[in-house]
Amino acid sequence: MLTKKGKYGLKAMMHLAGRPPGEPSLVAEIAAANDIPKKFLDTILGELRNAGLVNSKKGKGGGYTLARSAKEIRVGHIIRVLDGPLAPIQCASKTSYRRCDDCRDEKGCGVRLVMLEAREAIATVLDNRTLADMRAFALQGEAEFTYII
Repeated sequence: MLTKKGKYGLKAMMHLAGRPPGEPSLVAEIAAANDIPKKFLDTILGELRNAGLVNSKKGKGGGYTLARSAKEIRVGHIIRVLDGPLAPIQCASKTSYRRCDDCRDEKGCGVRLVMLEAREAIATVLDNRTLADMRAFALQGEAEFTYII
């Protein structure tokens, strides 16, 4: 499940994607426009900056901007930065794999096999959608939304 941190991060990134390229947004502005607690958003934007997804500038005329074009930023990357692996359980993760303590037969474990399938489906969608796609979906609305799988 997507955490509030992940959801707020996606909302903030969509906000920045809606700005003219290079035009900064203040944390307070992003927070107010998206109903995000400012202090929490400060932390989220710091993590996104450390991951190279946003740039920040202090002082007059400062704020946050996207580090790359919205067409180049994958939704899956944003979520992994903020929430960690996409897999529902660790034994199904590609990046943070860990065998379950209670598993006797990992290759024949039905739970793991279904969770691997779920992880692949989630990754297929999130790694093939960009921030620009999310913005376009928001502008079109649900009626015109097209599923990937």
